[in-house]
Amino acid sequence: MGEYDVRMVVLSTDDLEESIKFYTETLGMALKFRDGSHFAAIDGGSVTIALATAIDHPMPGKVVVGIKTDDVDGAAEAIEASGGGIVKGPYNDAHERRAVVYDNKGNSLVFYKPLAQ
Repeated sequence: MGEYDVRMVVLSTDDLEESIKFYTETLGMALKFRDGSHFAAIDGGSVTIALATAIDHPMPGKVVVGIKTDDVDGAAEAIEASGGGIVKGPYNDAHERRAVVYDNKGNSLVFYKPLAQ
């Protein structure tokens, strides 16, 4: 199986502006980018803190760990074979190949690989 690199933690928000303000003003973290009123990425050092409304959140209301890998399909197959489950995918969106899954204890994960530009 391929290598895995934990790169992101996706948090739910019902007010993106308020959440951005909390992380940038209260904690002094930098805003990496935002996508309209439904998604923003905060620079958390080696891990990005993604703030997402229900529009862009892979599993609204849950904390989701984003794991970069070269083999999204293989990771999803391994999860399912070991007692976890696939919520969605593997599939391609506008930016990446992705699989939304949960592990054998119900924890939420997203495996992803950026698509070639």
